[in-house]
Amino acid sequence: MPVTIYRVTPDGQKNERVAWLCDDEWRLTPQSEALSAWLLEEGPKLRPDRYVANIGFSWRRDACSGGPAFAPETLRQMADLGMSLFISEYAGFTDEMGDEKSVEAVPPNKSLERTREG
Repeated sequence: MPVTIYRVTPDGQKNERVAWLCDDEWRLTPQSEALSAWLLEEGPKLRPDRYVANIGFSWRRDACSGGPAFAPETLRQMADLGMSLFISEYAGFTDEMGDEKSVEAVPPNKSLERTREG
């Protein structure tokens, strides 16, 4: 899933795409690193407005806890630009992306919650 960066437009208008990063990447860390690098390079070219950076990710089987962190400078730059950060979790595992049989075999989130509780 790519990182999608767009400018929020007035009601009734389609949001304006600003950038599309990490095509076909579902892991969170590479996407957050790409967003930080993109902001260093391209952020100064943007005028403050209402933006969204949306990172879509899927689970990792080898995840133990934790995850990426944004530096205060990156967060400050996003705030100065008026950029919100959306982190969108998708069902499935990163090692199954592209394998239709595996993706179909993943139960919906509600079933996974019952599995974790039991």
